[in-house]
Amino acid sequence: MTLLGWLQIAALFLAVLVTVKPLGLYMARVFNGESTFISPLLAPVEAGFYRLSGVDPKREQGWLAYTLAMLAFSLAGFLALYAILRLQAFLPYNPQGFANVPPDLAFNTAVSFLTNTNWQNYAGEATMSHFSQMAGLTVQNFVSAATGMAIAVALTRAFARSKAATLGNFWVDLTRATLYVLLPLAIVTALVFVAMGLPQTLDASVTATTLDGGQQVISLGPIASQEAIKQLGTNGGGFFNANAAHPFENPTALSNLLNIFAMLWISTALVYSFGQMVGDRRQGWALLAAIAVLLIAGVGIIYWAESQGNPILTALGLDAGGGNMEGKEVRFGQSASALYAAVTTGLSDGGVNAMHGSFTGLGGLVPMFLIQLGEVLPGGVGSGLYGLLVFALLAVFVAGLMVGRTPEFLGKKIEGREMKYAMLAVLILPTVILGFTAISAMLPVAVASIGTAGPHGLSEILYAFTSAAGNNGSAFGGLSGNTLWYNSTLAITMLLGRFAYAVPVLAIAGSLAAKTKTPASGGTFPTHTPLFVGLLVGIILILGGLQFFPALALGPIVEHFAMLAGQTF
Repeated sequence: MTLLGWLQIAALFLAVLVTVKPLGLYMARVFNGESTFISPLLAPVEAGFYRLSGVDPKREQGWLAYTLAMLAFSLAGFLALYAILRLQAFLPYNPQGFANVPPDLAFNTAVSFLTNTNWQNYAGEATMSHFSQMAGLTVQNFVSAATGMAIAVALTRAFARSKAATLGNFWVDLTRATLYVLLPLAIVTALVFVAMGLPQTLDASVTATTLDGGQQVISLGPIASQEAIKQLGTNGGGFFNANAAHPFENPTALSNLLNIFAMLWISTALVYSFGQMVGDRRQGWALLAAIAVLLIAGVGIIYWAESQGNPILTALGLDAGGGNMEGKEVRFGQSASALYAAVTTGLSDGGVNAMHGSFTGLGGLVPMFLIQLGEVLPGGVGSGLYGLLVFALLAVFVAGLMVGRTPEFLGKKIEGREMKYAMLAVLILPTVILGFTAISAMLPVAVASIGTAGPHGLSEILYAFTSAAGNNGSAFGGLSGNTLWYNSTLAITMLLGRFAYAVPVLAIAGSLAAKTKTPASGGTFPTHTPLFVGLLVGIILILGGLQFFPALALGPIVEHFAMLAGQTF
Protein backbone atom coordinates (compact mmCIF):
# COMPACT_ATOMS: atom_id res chain seq x y z
CA MET A 1 0.00 0.00 0.00
CA THR A 2 1.20 3.50 -0.82
CA LEU A 3 0.24 7.03 0.13
CA LEU A 4 -0.47 7.81 -3.53
CA GLY A 5 -2.83 4.85 -3.71
CA TRP A 6 -4.77 6.02 -0.67
CA LEU A 7 -4.88 9.57 -2.04
CA GLN A 8 -6.47 8.28 -5.25
CA ILE A 9 -9.08 6.40 -3.24
CA ALA A 10 -9.76 9.41 -0.99
CA ALA A 11 -10.04 11.78 -3.97
CA LEU A 12 -12.63 9.55 -5.63
CA PHE A 13 -14.82 9.31 -2.54
CA LEU A 14 -14.48 13.05 -1.93
CA ALA A 15 -15.62 13.80 -5.49
CA VAL A 16 -18.69 11.61 -4.99
CA LEU A 17 -19.46 13.26 -1.65
CA VAL A 18 -19.26 16.76 -3.12
CA THR A 19 -21.68 15.93 -5.95
CA VAL A 20 -24.21 13.88 -3.97
CA LYS A 21 -26.25 16.85 -2.78
CA PRO A 22 -26.75 18.77 -6.05
CA LEU A 23 -27.69 15.67 -8.04
CA GLY A 24 -29.82 14.38 -5.16
CA LEU A 25 -31.77 17.63 -4.97
CA TYR A 26 -32.20 17.65 -8.74
CA MET A 27 -33.60 14.11 -8.81
CA ALA A 28 -35.94 14.89 -5.91
CA ARG A 29 -37.39 17.75 -7.96
CA VAL A 30 -37.70 15.50 -11.01
CA PHE A 31 -39.63 12.77 -9.19
CA ASN A 32 -41.77 15.29 -7.29
CA GLY A 33 -42.87 16.65 -10.65
CA GLU A 34 -41.28 20.06 -10.06
CA SER A 35 -39.68 22.25 -12.68
CA THR A 36 -35.92 21.98 -13.26
CA PHE A 37 -33.43 23.95 -15.35
CA ILE A 38 -33.82 21.44 -18.18
CA SER A 39 -37.64 21.29 -18.07
CA PRO A 40 -38.23 23.90 -20.84
CA LEU A 41 -36.37 21.59 -23.22
CA LEU A 42 -37.62 18.20 -22.03
CA ALA A 43 -41.16 18.86 -20.75
CA PRO A 44 -42.65 19.00 -24.30
CA VAL A 45 -40.84 15.74 -25.15
CA GLU A 46 -42.18 14.13 -21.98
CA ALA A 47 -45.73 15.28 -22.75
CA GLY A 48 -45.40 13.91 -26.28
CA PHE A 49 -44.48 10.47 -24.96
CA TYR A 50 -47.57 10.43 -22.74
CA ARG A 51 -49.84 11.40 -25.66
CA LEU A 52 -48.35 8.72 -27.92
CA SER A 53 -48.66 6.00 -25.27
CA GLY A 54 -52.03 7.04 -23.89
CA VAL A 55 -50.71 7.61 -20.37
CA ASP A 56 -52.43 10.11 -18.10
CA PRO A 57 -49.57 11.49 -15.97
CA LYS A 58 -51.99 12.75 -13.33
CA ARG A 59 -53.52 9.33 -12.72
CA GLU A 60 -51.67 7.52 -9.97
CA GLN A 61 -51.54 3.80 -9.23
CA GLY A 62 -51.88 1.67 -6.13
CA TRP A 63 -49.05 -0.70 -5.29
CA LEU A 64 -50.59 -3.64 -7.16
CA ALA A 65 -51.23 -1.66 -10.35
CA TYR A 66 -47.74 -0.16 -10.09
CA THR A 67 -46.27 -3.65 -9.73
CA LEU A 68 -48.23 -5.09 -12.64
CA ALA A 69 -47.16 -2.19 -14.88
CA MET A 70 -43.53 -2.80 -13.93
CA LEU A 71 -43.82 -6.54 -14.62
CA ALA A 72 -45.64 -6.00 -17.94
CA PHE A 73 -42.99 -3.53 -19.10
CA SER A 74 -40.22 -5.92 -18.09
CA LEU A 75 -41.84 -8.80 -19.96
CA ALA A 76 -42.17 -6.69 -23.10
CA GLY A 77 -38.50 -5.69 -22.81
CA PHE A 78 -37.44 -9.31 -22.46
CA LEU A 79 -39.40 -10.41 -25.53
CA ALA A 80 -38.05 -7.54 -27.64
CA LEU A 81 -34.42 -8.18 -26.65
CA TYR A 82 -34.72 -11.94 -27.08
CA ALA A 83 -36.13 -11.40 -30.58
CA ILE A 84 -33.29 -9.04 -31.53
CA LEU A 85 -30.67 -11.54 -30.41
CA ARG A 86 -32.32 -14.51 -32.13
CA LEU A 87 -32.78 -12.55 -35.40
CA GLN A 88 -29.44 -10.75 -35.29
CA ALA A 89 -28.19 -12.15 -38.61
CA PHE A 90 -31.19 -10.64 -40.45
CA LEU A 91 -31.10 -7.21 -38.83
CA PRO A 92 -29.12 -4.12 -39.97
CA TYR A 93 -25.81 -2.80 -38.61
CA ASN A 94 -24.11 -6.17 -38.56
CA PRO A 95 -20.88 -5.40 -40.43
CA GLN A 96 -19.12 -8.40 -38.88
CA GLY A 97 -21.80 -10.76 -40.21
CA PHE A 98 -22.42 -12.35 -36.79
CA ALA A 99 -24.87 -15.26 -36.68
CA ASN A 100 -28.03 -15.40 -34.60
CA VAL A 101 -27.38 -15.89 -30.87
CA PRO A 102 -28.22 -19.50 -29.79
CA PRO A 103 -31.51 -19.93 -27.86
CA ASP A 104 -30.10 -20.65 -24.38
CA LEU A 105 -27.50 -17.88 -24.62
CA ALA A 106 -30.10 -15.44 -25.96
CA PHE A 107 -32.40 -16.34 -23.05
CA ASN A 108 -29.63 -15.81 -20.52
CA THR A 109 -28.53 -12.52 -22.09
CA ALA A 110 -32.05 -11.11 -22.43
CA VAL A 111 -32.81 -11.90 -18.78
CA SER A 112 -29.41 -10.54 -17.76
CA PHE A 113 -29.89 -7.11 -19.31
CA LEU A 114 -33.58 -6.98 -18.38
CA THR A 115 -32.72 -7.40 -14.69
CA ASN A 116 -29.85 -4.86 -14.69
CA THR A 117 -27.44 -7.77 -14.09
CA ASN A 118 -25.51 -7.80 -17.37
CA TRP A 119 -23.92 -11.18 -16.76
CA GLN A 120 -22.21 -12.07 -20.04
CA ASN A 121 -21.61 -15.67 -21.09
CA TYR A 122 -20.16 -14.43 -24.39
CA ALA A 123 -17.46 -12.17 -25.79
CA GLY A 124 -19.27 -9.03 -26.95
CA GLU A 125 -16.86 -8.12 -29.76
CA ALA A 126 -17.16 -11.63 -31.22
CA THR A 127 -20.88 -12.26 -30.69
CA MET A 128 -23.03 -9.12 -30.80
CA SER A 129 -23.68 -6.94 -33.84
CA HIS A 130 -23.75 -3.17 -33.52
CA PHE A 131 -27.54 -3.28 -33.77
CA SER A 132 -27.78 -5.80 -30.92
CA GLN A 133 -25.41 -3.70 -28.84
CA MET A 134 -27.27 -0.43 -29.46
CA ALA A 135 -30.95 -1.26 -29.97
CA GLY A 136 -30.92 -4.27 -27.67
CA LEU A 137 -28.37 -4.14 -24.85
CA THR A 138 -27.93 -0.37 -24.52
CA VAL A 139 -31.68 0.28 -24.49
CA GLN A 140 -32.07 -2.18 -21.64
CA ASN A 141 -29.17 -0.48 -19.87
CA PHE A 142 -31.35 2.63 -19.74
CA VAL A 143 -34.75 1.18 -18.94
CA SER A 144 -33.63 -1.50 -16.45
CA ALA A 145 -31.90 1.22 -14.44
CA ALA A 146 -34.94 3.49 -14.76
CA THR A 147 -37.16 0.65 -13.52
CA GLY A 148 -35.05 0.29 -10.39
CA MET A 149 -35.23 4.03 -9.81
CA ALA A 150 -39.01 3.98 -10.20
CA ILE A 151 -39.40 1.25 -7.57
CA ALA A 152 -37.16 3.16 -5.15
CA VAL A 153 -39.14 6.36 -5.68
CA ALA A 154 -42.43 4.52 -5.09
CA LEU A 155 -41.12 3.23 -1.75
CA THR A 156 -39.88 6.72 -0.87
CA ARG A 157 -43.34 8.16 -1.46
CA ALA A 158 -44.77 5.54 0.90
CA PHE A 159 -42.78 7.11 3.74
CA ALA A 160 -43.54 10.67 2.66
CA ARG A 161 -47.33 10.24 2.38
CA SER A 162 -49.98 9.63 5.00
CA LYS A 163 -53.10 7.48 4.55
CA ALA A 164 -52.47 7.30 0.81
CA ALA A 165 -53.85 4.70 -1.59
CA THR A 166 -51.37 5.37 -4.39
CA LEU A 167 -47.59 5.40 -4.93
CA GLY A 168 -47.36 7.42 -8.13
CA ASN A 169 -47.46 6.31 -11.75
CA PHE A 170 -44.91 3.76 -12.96
CA TRP A 171 -44.96 5.04 -16.54
CA VAL A 172 -44.31 8.61 -15.40
CA ASP A 173 -41.50 7.60 -13.04
CA LEU A 174 -39.93 5.43 -15.74
CA THR A 175 -40.09 8.23 -18.30
CA ARG A 176 -38.70 10.89 -15.98
CA ALA A 177 -35.85 8.67 -14.76
CA THR A 178 -34.80 8.03 -18.35
CA LEU A 179 -35.44 11.44 -19.87
CA TYR A 180 -34.35 13.79 -17.11
CA VAL A 181 -31.61 11.79 -15.36
CA LEU A 182 -30.06 8.91 -17.28
CA LEU A 183 -30.11 10.30 -20.82
CA PRO A 184 -28.56 13.76 -20.17
CA LEU A 185 -25.87 12.34 -17.89
CA ALA A 186 -25.11 9.56 -20.36
CA ILE A 187 -24.71 12.00 -23.26
CA VAL A 188 -22.27 14.18 -21.32
CA THR A 189 -20.34 11.18 -19.98
CA ALA A 190 -20.10 9.58 -23.43
CA LEU A 191 -18.65 12.79 -24.88
CA VAL A 192 -16.07 12.92 -22.10
CA PHE A 193 -15.19 9.28 -22.78
CA VAL A 194 -14.71 10.05 -26.47
CA ALA A 195 -12.37 12.89 -25.53
CA MET A 196 -10.43 10.38 -23.40
CA GLY A 197 -9.94 8.09 -26.37
CA LEU A 198 -12.86 5.66 -26.32
CA PRO A 199 -14.01 4.78 -29.87
CA GLN A 200 -17.50 5.74 -31.03
CA THR A 201 -18.10 4.48 -34.56
CA LEU A 202 -20.25 2.17 -36.65
CA ASP A 203 -17.18 0.66 -38.31
CA ALA A 204 -16.58 -3.02 -37.61
CA SER A 205 -12.82 -3.07 -37.14
CA VAL A 206 -9.47 -1.77 -38.28
CA THR A 207 -6.33 -3.66 -39.22
CA ALA A 208 -3.09 -2.64 -37.57
CA THR A 209 0.50 -3.63 -38.32
CA THR A 210 2.28 -4.93 -35.25
CA LEU A 211 5.92 -4.25 -34.31
CA ASP A 212 7.03 -7.55 -35.85
CA GLY A 213 5.23 -6.78 -39.09
CA GLY A 214 2.18 -8.95 -38.54
CA GLN A 215 -1.43 -7.94 -39.05
CA GLN A 216 -3.86 -7.54 -36.15
CA VAL A 217 -7.62 -7.00 -36.50
CA ILE A 218 -8.92 -4.64 -33.81
CA SER A 219 -12.65 -4.60 -33.12
CA LEU A 220 -14.44 -1.24 -33.01
CA GLY A 221 -17.98 -0.04 -32.49
CA PRO A 222 -20.19 2.38 -30.53
CA ILE A 223 -18.19 1.85 -27.36
CA ALA A 224 -18.24 5.23 -25.58
CA SER A 225 -22.05 5.50 -25.59
CA GLN A 226 -22.48 2.01 -24.16
CA GLU A 227 -19.73 2.55 -21.60
CA ALA A 228 -21.42 5.71 -20.29
CA ILE A 229 -24.79 4.13 -19.49
CA LYS A 230 -23.09 0.90 -18.46
CA GLN A 231 -21.58 2.77 -15.51
CA LEU A 232 -24.22 5.42 -14.80
CA GLY A 233 -26.98 2.80 -14.77
CA THR A 234 -24.85 0.33 -12.76
CA ASN A 235 -25.24 -2.17 -15.55
CA GLY A 236 -21.66 -3.38 -15.99
CA GLY A 237 -22.04 -5.17 -19.32
CA GLY A 238 -19.04 -4.37 -21.45
CA PHE A 239 -18.69 -4.02 -25.21
CA PHE A 240 -15.59 -6.22 -24.97
CA ASN A 241 -15.09 -9.51 -23.18
CA ALA A 242 -12.32 -7.97 -21.05
CA ASN A 243 -14.77 -5.27 -19.88
CA ALA A 244 -13.07 -2.25 -18.26
CA ALA A 245 -9.68 -3.98 -18.41
CA HIS A 246 -9.77 -3.41 -22.20
CA PRO A 247 -7.96 -0.21 -23.28
CA PHE A 248 -10.82 0.78 -25.59
CA GLU A 249 -13.25 0.74 -22.65
CA ASN A 250 -10.87 2.15 -20.07
CA PRO A 251 -7.67 3.54 -21.57
CA THR A 252 -6.11 5.60 -18.75
CA ALA A 253 -5.99 6.05 -14.99
CA LEU A 254 -8.20 9.13 -15.40
CA SER A 255 -10.85 7.22 -17.36
CA ASN A 256 -10.70 4.54 -14.68
CA LEU A 257 -11.58 7.08 -11.98
CA LEU A 258 -14.39 8.46 -14.13
CA ASN A 259 -15.71 4.90 -14.53
CA ILE A 260 -15.82 4.44 -10.77
CA PHE A 261 -17.28 7.90 -10.17
CA ALA A 262 -20.03 7.26 -12.74
CA MET A 263 -20.89 3.98 -11.01
CA LEU A 264 -21.36 5.65 -7.64
CA TRP A 265 -22.87 8.96 -8.64
CA ILE A 266 -26.57 8.31 -9.21
CA SER A 267 -26.88 5.54 -6.63
CA THR A 268 -25.45 7.65 -3.81
CA ALA A 269 -27.36 10.75 -4.89
CA LEU A 270 -30.63 8.78 -4.81
CA VAL A 271 -30.04 8.10 -1.12
CA TYR A 272 -29.82 11.84 -0.57
CA SER A 273 -32.96 12.30 -2.70
CA PHE A 274 -34.72 9.95 -0.30
CA GLY A 275 -33.95 12.24 2.64
CA GLN A 276 -35.11 15.25 0.65
CA MET A 277 -38.37 13.63 -0.48
CA VAL A 278 -39.33 12.41 3.01
CA GLY A 279 -38.62 15.85 4.47
CA ASP A 280 -35.58 14.94 6.57
CA ARG A 281 -32.19 15.16 4.88
CA ARG A 282 -30.56 13.71 8.01
CA GLN A 283 -32.08 10.34 7.08
CA GLY A 284 -30.25 10.41 3.78
CA TRP A 285 -26.94 11.24 5.43
CA ALA A 286 -27.43 8.48 8.02
CA LEU A 287 -27.98 5.88 5.29
CA LEU A 288 -24.97 7.19 3.37
CA ALA A 289 -22.84 6.92 6.52
CA ALA A 290 -23.72 3.23 6.89
CA ILE A 291 -22.86 2.67 3.24
CA ALA A 292 -19.54 4.47 3.60
CA VAL A 293 -18.45 2.43 6.64
CA LEU A 294 -18.85 -0.89 4.87
CA LEU A 295 -17.66 0.20 1.43
CA ILE A 296 -14.49 1.89 2.68
CA ALA A 297 -13.75 -1.14 4.84
CA GLY A 298 -14.12 -3.36 1.77
CA VAL A 299 -11.74 -1.20 -0.27
CA GLY A 300 -9.20 -1.19 2.53
CA ILE A 301 -9.20 -4.97 3.03
CA ILE A 302 -8.87 -5.70 -0.70
CA TYR A 303 -6.10 -3.13 -1.10
CA TRP A 304 -4.20 -4.53 1.89
CA ALA A 305 -4.59 -8.14 0.76
CA GLU A 306 -3.43 -7.46 -2.79
CA SER A 307 -0.52 -5.31 -1.64
CA GLN A 308 0.85 -8.18 0.45
CA GLY A 309 1.46 -10.28 -2.63
CA ASN A 310 1.13 -14.03 -2.96
CA PRO A 311 3.40 -16.06 -0.63
CA ILE A 312 3.42 -18.93 -3.11
CA LEU A 313 4.82 -16.71 -5.86
CA THR A 314 7.21 -15.06 -3.40
CA ALA A 315 8.62 -18.50 -2.56
CA LEU A 316 9.30 -18.99 -6.27
CA GLY A 317 11.47 -15.90 -6.33
CA LEU A 318 9.06 -13.10 -7.29
CA ASP A 319 9.52 -9.76 -5.54
CA ALA A 320 6.76 -9.34 -2.95
CA GLY A 321 7.25 -5.58 -2.96
CA GLY A 322 5.11 -5.23 -6.08
CA GLY A 323 2.16 -6.97 -4.47
CA ASN A 324 -0.12 -9.34 -6.33
CA MET A 325 -0.35 -8.12 -9.92
CA GLU A 326 -1.81 -11.31 -11.39
CA GLY A 327 -4.96 -10.49 -13.36
CA LYS A 328 -4.49 -6.72 -13.01
CA GLU A 329 -3.69 -3.99 -15.49
CA VAL A 330 -0.30 -2.37 -14.92
CA ARG A 331 -1.79 1.04 -15.66
CA PHE A 332 -4.10 0.72 -12.63
CA GLY A 333 -2.14 -1.26 -10.03
CA GLN A 334 -3.43 -2.49 -6.67
CA SER A 335 -5.14 0.66 -5.38
CA ALA A 336 -7.28 1.41 -8.44
CA SER A 337 -8.03 -2.29 -8.93
CA ALA A 338 -9.08 -2.68 -5.29
CA LEU A 339 -11.23 0.45 -5.47
CA TYR A 340 -12.92 -0.71 -8.66
CA ALA A 341 -13.52 -4.22 -7.28
CA ALA A 342 -15.11 -2.99 -4.05
CA VAL A 343 -17.29 -0.37 -5.74
CA THR A 344 -18.51 -2.61 -8.55
CA THR A 345 -19.57 -5.31 -6.05
CA GLY A 346 -20.86 -2.96 -3.37
CA LEU A 347 -22.97 -1.62 -6.21
CA SER A 348 -24.73 -4.01 -8.56
CA ASP A 349 -22.60 -2.81 -11.45
CA GLY A 350 -20.50 -5.84 -12.34
CA GLY A 351 -17.99 -4.10 -14.56
CA VAL A 352 -14.40 -5.11 -13.79
CA ASN A 353 -10.96 -3.70 -14.50
CA ALA A 354 -9.20 -6.76 -13.03
CA MET A 355 -10.00 -10.46 -12.79
CA HIS A 356 -11.39 -11.13 -9.31
CA GLY A 357 -10.49 -14.80 -9.56
CA SER A 358 -6.81 -13.81 -9.73
CA PHE A 359 -6.98 -11.89 -6.47
CA THR A 360 -5.59 -13.43 -3.30
CA GLY A 361 -7.93 -15.60 -1.24
CA LEU A 362 -8.91 -12.70 1.03
CA GLY A 363 -8.91 -10.18 -1.79
CA GLY A 364 -11.34 -12.36 -3.76
CA LEU A 365 -13.52 -13.07 -0.73
CA VAL A 366 -14.40 -9.42 -0.10
CA PRO A 367 -16.01 -8.66 -3.50
CA MET A 368 -18.09 -11.83 -3.18
CA PHE A 369 -19.09 -10.93 0.37
CA LEU A 370 -20.06 -7.38 -0.65
CA ILE A 371 -22.52 -8.79 -3.19
CA GLN A 372 -23.90 -11.19 -0.59
CA LEU A 373 -24.66 -8.27 1.72
CA GLY A 374 -27.54 -7.53 -0.65
CA GLU A 375 -25.99 -5.03 -3.08
CA VAL A 376 -26.77 -2.05 -0.85
CA LEU A 377 -23.39 -0.26 -0.71
CA PRO A 378 -25.05 1.74 -2.28
CA GLY A 379 -26.26 -0.97 -4.65
CA GLY A 380 -27.66 -0.61 -8.13
CA VAL A 381 -29.42 2.51 -9.34
CA GLY A 382 -32.68 2.42 -7.38
CA SER A 383 -32.40 -1.21 -6.33
CA GLY A 384 -29.67 -0.32 -3.84
CA LEU A 385 -31.87 2.28 -2.14
CA TYR A 386 -34.90 0.05 -1.74
CA GLY A 387 -32.69 -2.82 -0.59
CA LEU A 388 -31.08 -0.54 1.98
CA LEU A 389 -34.51 0.60 3.20
CA VAL A 390 -35.54 -3.02 3.73
CA PHE A 391 -32.55 -3.42 6.05
CA ALA A 392 -33.46 -0.13 7.75
CA LEU A 393 -36.94 -1.49 8.50
CA LEU A 394 -35.40 -4.62 9.96
CA ALA A 395 -33.04 -2.49 12.06
CA VAL A 396 -35.82 -0.40 13.62
CA PHE A 397 -37.89 -3.55 14.18
CA VAL A 398 -35.00 -5.12 16.11
CA ALA A 399 -34.54 -1.88 18.05
CA GLY A 400 -38.23 -1.87 18.93
CA LEU A 401 -38.05 -5.43 20.22
CA MET A 402 -35.05 -4.52 22.36
CA VAL A 403 -36.88 -1.72 24.17
CA GLY A 404 -40.38 -3.21 24.07
CA ARG A 405 -41.95 -0.54 21.84
CA THR A 406 -43.74 -0.69 18.52
CA PRO A 407 -41.01 0.17 16.02
CA GLU A 408 -41.38 3.25 13.84
CA PHE A 409 -39.48 4.56 10.87
CA LEU A 410 -40.12 8.07 9.59
CA GLY A 411 -43.46 8.22 11.39
CA LYS A 412 -44.74 4.89 10.09
CA LYS A 413 -45.33 1.98 12.46
CA ILE A 414 -43.50 -1.15 11.35
CA GLU A 415 -45.67 -4.19 12.06
CA GLY A 416 -45.91 -7.86 11.22
CA ARG A 417 -47.14 -7.36 7.67
CA GLU A 418 -44.11 -5.28 6.67
CA MET A 419 -41.74 -7.69 8.42
CA LYS A 420 -43.13 -10.68 6.55
CA TYR A 421 -42.61 -8.96 3.22
CA ALA A 422 -39.14 -7.77 4.28
CA MET A 423 -38.01 -11.24 5.31
CA LEU A 424 -39.42 -12.68 2.08
CA ALA A 425 -37.23 -10.24 0.16
CA VAL A 426 -34.12 -10.81 2.29
CA LEU A 427 -34.35 -14.61 2.21
CA ILE A 428 -34.61 -14.90 -1.57
CA LEU A 429 -30.87 -14.29 -2.05
CA PRO A 430 -29.49 -17.04 0.21
CA THR A 431 -32.15 -19.46 -1.02
CA VAL A 432 -31.21 -19.23 -4.68
CA ILE A 433 -27.48 -18.63 -4.17
CA LEU A 434 -26.85 -21.49 -1.79
CA GLY A 435 -29.43 -23.77 -3.40
CA PHE A 436 -28.08 -23.56 -6.95
CA THR A 437 -24.46 -23.57 -5.73
CA ALA A 438 -25.06 -26.82 -3.80
CA ILE A 439 -26.69 -28.49 -6.80
CA SER A 440 -23.98 -27.28 -9.19
CA ALA A 441 -21.20 -28.48 -6.88
CA MET A 442 -22.66 -32.01 -7.05
CA LEU A 443 -23.77 -32.15 -10.68
CA PRO A 444 -21.08 -33.50 -13.05
CA VAL A 445 -22.19 -31.37 -16.00
CA ALA A 446 -21.90 -28.25 -13.81
CA VAL A 447 -18.60 -29.22 -12.17
CA ALA A 448 -17.11 -29.78 -15.63
CA SER A 449 -17.33 -26.01 -16.26
CA ILE A 450 -15.06 -24.92 -13.42
CA GLY A 451 -11.54 -23.87 -14.32
CA THR A 452 -9.74 -24.84 -11.10
CA ALA A 453 -10.29 -27.77 -8.77
CA GLY A 454 -10.60 -27.49 -5.00
CA PRO A 455 -11.84 -24.47 -3.01
CA HIS A 456 -11.19 -22.05 -5.86
CA GLY A 457 -13.52 -24.07 -8.09
CA LEU A 458 -16.24 -23.84 -5.44
CA SER A 459 -15.63 -20.10 -5.27
CA GLU A 460 -16.16 -19.87 -9.05
CA ILE A 461 -19.59 -21.49 -8.74
CA LEU A 462 -20.56 -19.60 -5.58
CA TYR A 463 -19.49 -16.28 -7.07
CA ALA A 464 -21.49 -16.92 -10.27
CA PHE A 465 -24.78 -17.49 -8.47
CA THR A 466 -24.01 -14.72 -5.96
CA SER A 467 -23.44 -12.33 -8.84
CA ALA A 468 -26.60 -13.44 -10.64
CA ALA A 469 -28.87 -13.26 -7.58
CA GLY A 470 -27.45 -9.88 -6.59
CA ASN A 471 -27.99 -8.62 -10.15
CA ASN A 472 -24.29 -7.75 -10.20
CA GLY A 473 -22.97 -9.46 -13.32
CA SER A 474 -19.27 -9.66 -12.53
CA ALA A 475 -17.59 -13.06 -12.71
CA PHE A 476 -14.88 -14.69 -10.62
CA GLY A 477 -13.24 -15.95 -13.78
CA GLY A 478 -12.47 -19.52 -14.79
CA LEU A 479 -16.06 -20.74 -14.97
CA SER A 480 -17.24 -21.70 -18.48
CA GLY A 481 -20.77 -20.39 -18.13
CA ASN A 482 -21.96 -20.71 -21.74
CA THR A 483 -23.62 -24.09 -21.22
CA LEU A 484 -27.26 -25.10 -21.13
CA TRP A 485 -27.08 -25.64 -17.35
CA TYR A 486 -25.53 -22.31 -16.43
CA ASN A 487 -27.36 -20.25 -19.06
CA SER A 488 -30.66 -21.58 -17.67
CA THR A 489 -29.99 -21.62 -13.93
CA LEU A 490 -28.21 -18.28 -13.87
CA ALA A 491 -31.12 -16.72 -15.79
CA ILE A 492 -33.62 -18.12 -13.26
CA THR A 493 -31.44 -16.81 -10.44
CA MET A 494 -31.33 -13.35 -12.02
CA LEU A 495 -35.09 -13.23 -12.42
CA LEU A 496 -35.67 -14.23 -8.80
CA GLY A 497 -32.99 -11.86 -7.54
CA ARG A 498 -34.69 -8.94 -9.29
CA PHE A 499 -38.42 -9.55 -9.19
CA ALA A 500 -38.85 -11.80 -6.15
CA TYR A 501 -37.19 -8.94 -4.27
CA ALA A 502 -38.91 -6.00 -5.99
CA VAL A 503 -42.49 -7.28 -5.63
CA PRO A 504 -42.35 -7.62 -1.81
CA VAL A 505 -40.74 -4.16 -1.67
CA LEU A 506 -43.68 -2.65 -3.56
CA ALA A 507 -46.06 -4.54 -1.25
CA ILE A 508 -44.27 -2.94 1.70
CA ALA A 509 -44.66 0.43 0.01
CA GLY A 510 -48.40 -0.08 -0.42
CA SER A 511 -48.80 -1.07 3.22
CA LEU A 512 -46.77 1.86 4.55
CA ALA A 513 -48.43 4.45 2.29
CA ALA A 514 -51.85 3.53 3.70
CA LYS A 515 -50.71 4.17 7.28
CA THR A 516 -51.06 7.44 9.13
CA LYS A 517 -47.80 9.32 9.45
CA THR A 518 -47.33 10.30 13.07
CA PRO A 519 -44.94 12.97 14.36
CA ALA A 520 -41.92 11.86 16.36
CA SER A 521 -42.30 11.83 20.13
CA GLY A 522 -39.90 11.65 23.05
CA GLY A 523 -40.02 7.86 22.92
CA THR A 524 -39.34 7.56 19.19
CA PHE A 525 -36.08 5.81 18.33
CA PRO A 526 -34.06 8.37 16.31
CA THR A 527 -32.96 7.01 12.96
CA HIS A 528 -30.42 9.67 12.03
CA THR A 529 -27.89 9.13 14.82
CA PRO A 530 -24.59 7.20 14.99
CA LEU A 531 -26.40 4.61 17.12
CA PHE A 532 -28.82 3.85 14.29
CA VAL A 533 -25.97 3.81 11.76
CA GLY A 534 -24.17 1.23 13.87
CA LEU A 535 -27.33 -0.85 14.27
CA LEU A 536 -27.98 -0.73 10.52
CA VAL A 537 -24.41 -1.82 9.75
CA GLY A 538 -24.81 -4.71 12.20
CA ILE A 539 -28.10 -5.85 10.67
CA ILE A 540 -26.61 -5.75 7.16
CA LEU A 541 -23.62 -7.83 8.28
CA ILE A 542 -25.71 -10.34 10.24
CA LEU A 543 -28.67 -10.83 7.91
CA GLY A 544 -26.87 -10.05 4.70
CA GLY A 545 -23.58 -11.79 5.25
CA LEU A 546 -23.25 -14.34 8.04
CA GLN A 547 -25.69 -16.76 6.44
CA PHE A 548 -23.08 -17.28 3.71
CA PHE A 549 -20.16 -17.83 6.08
CA PRO A 550 -20.21 -21.68 5.93
CA ALA A 551 -20.03 -21.58 2.12
CA LEU A 552 -17.28 -18.94 2.19
CA ALA A 553 -15.36 -21.05 4.70
CA LEU A 554 -15.19 -23.88 2.16
CA GLY A 555 -14.07 -21.61 -0.67
CA PRO A 556 -12.09 -18.36 -0.40
CA ILE A 557 -11.33 -18.67 3.33
CA VAL A 558 -9.73 -22.10 2.85
CA GLU A 559 -7.86 -20.72 -0.14
CA HIS A 560 -6.61 -17.78 1.92
CA PHE A 561 -5.12 -19.92 4.69
CA ALA A 562 -3.71 -22.39 2.16
CA MET A 563 -1.99 -19.53 0.38
CA LEU A 564 -0.47 -18.34 3.66
CA ALA A 565 0.83 -21.87 4.21
CA GLY A 566 2.30 -21.93 0.70
CA GLN A 567 -0.03 -24.69 -0.49
CA THR A 568 -1.67 -25.04 -3.89
CA PHE A 569 -4.52 -27.27 -5.01
